Amino acid sequence: MRRLFPDVPALTGARRFLPRSFRARLAVVISAVVAFALILVLAILPRLLDSYFAEQETQSLKGRAAAVQQLIGTLISLNVRGGLVPIIEQTNPPRLSAPIASALTGSDEAGDQSFLSVQAQLVAQANLTVSIYSTARPTGTPVAVLQAPLTSSPGAGLTRENVSVSSTFAIRDAYWSQFSGTAPLRAVVVTLSSPFTYRAETLQTLFTVLIAVAVLALFVGIVAAAIVADRLTTPIRRLTSASRALAEGDFSARVAIDRSGTPEINEMANAFNRMADELERSIEFIRHDRDRSRDFLADVSHELRTPIAALRMYNELLQNGAVEEAATRAEFLETSRVQIERLDWLASNLLELSKLDSGLIALDVRPDDLRTVIQSAIEQARPGADRKGITLVADVPLTPFRFPHDPPRLGQVVGNLVGNAIKFTPTGGRVTVTLSATQDGARIRVQDTGIGIAPEELPHVFERFYRGSRANDVRASGSGLGLAIARSIVEMHGGRISIASRPGQGTQVDVFLPRHPEPPEVMESSLPGSLPVNTPVAQ
Repeated sequence: MRRLFPDVPALTGARRFLPRSFRARLAVVISAVVAFALILVLAILPRLLDSYFAEQETQSLKGRAAAVQQLIGTLISLNVRGGLVPIIEQTNPPRLSAPIASALTGSDEAGDQSFLSVQAQLVAQANLTVSIYSTARPTGTPVAVLQAPLTSSPGAGLTRENVSVSSTFAIRDAYWSQFSGTAPLRAVVVTLSSPFTYRAETLQTLFTVLIAVAVLALFVGIVAAAIVADRLTTPIRRLTSASRALAEGDFSARVAIDRSGTPEINEMANAFNRMADELERSIEFIRHDRDRSRDFLADVSHELRTPIAALRMYNELLQNGAVEEAATRAEFLETSRVQIERLDWLASNLLELSKLDSGLIALDVRPDDLRTVIQSAIEQARPGADRKGITLVADVPLTPFRFPHDPPRLGQVVGNLVGNAIKFTPTGGRVTVTLSATQDGARIRVQDTGIGIAPEELPHVFERFYRGSRANDVRASGSGLGLAIARSIVEMHGGRISIASRPGQGTQVDVFLPRHPEPPEVMESSLPGSLPVNTPVAQ
């Protein structure tokens, strides 16, 4: 309204009285529509009813006129007495014969009303006029006009209506020789006018009822408008409240779905809730990634601090001449070399993991024999297994197993898994690497008879720098990056890696590779540190 009529003072003043809330405006609009419809009904319906009742009264008056016509015709026919008494005397001018006039308008011996008066009061219930013509058609001036006004008092609710109805019939007059043996026809017109009717009373009653019904309907309409407006705007208020909560940082805010509500509102609420779910997951992922990055930096600092501190100590001792013996000096130099190699190995693994996470490494996926990858990893790990007295077995198909993969990267995965299995398996144990086909791809299983993993540690084994909670255990050795790198490479192949273990019963790691991996941009990724499969099984 402000845009259409910005300079109209009346609208500017009236705008102050308009409701501000959408619910109130909606209720006002609905109530106004109901009121407008009722006004139209009250303006049109009485006119239609008036026309209808007027038509009905006209038809009723025509029926009474026909009844009066029949009675008058019968009376005239009886008085003609077989043609001996004429209806119109052939005088100049012609006139109504006395017997006929007396029969129609005269009073009886008891002084009662005339025949026409009785018909006017009882049958016609209107003013009665009878016009008699000398011809067969009512043309020219009538010979006689007989009137019987309605003199009875109106009953309750009766009023006089300005309406008239005429009925015409022809009756044969008495026989006269001068008419060549044929009695002439006389036209008789019966007219009823100003009857008593209940039309005005009926219209007044109906109008009163309509007013009462309209007031009641308007009241019901206002109440219904308020209910409908509240029902329609309540979900919008909930949506607004949830949006405000999201803006203030409450990402758990959701819109309650009213199953009995309108489908459009429910669809909008569902869309909002889905958006809120995605936003909450994104925020949780960002928070988790931020926490993981913070922990990662702390772990890197801790891992680097130990060899650097050892190197600094050995360097200071050698510079200050605190070590004079050649054997001790050589031992310090050897230990320093080991720490430097550890720094180099740690830096290489961190760089490798960073490249995998950032997508800087592109896989060279091509169909090749998976048996070659497994056999190569086993051959590289066999010297270490022989030194510990561990049996290393490869259970692979006898025929070539061609499958799309990146041989060097997948060999790195199998090598890490076999190395871990050998490290955590005591002397006399057994490590088995199995290659088998699945319904939609291939599975590589590395199973050992080692010390196993506690159930509370299983969800964390693929996290970076996680080496177990037992510091004196063999699990605490190493950098804790091998399984994290293995998981990243497997996920780049579109596959998944899972682990199952029980303390004292060994560990089983399964790598599932799909035959047709999805592109990286459409692959679903879990949150960092989560495992696709993590159900301990008996071995």
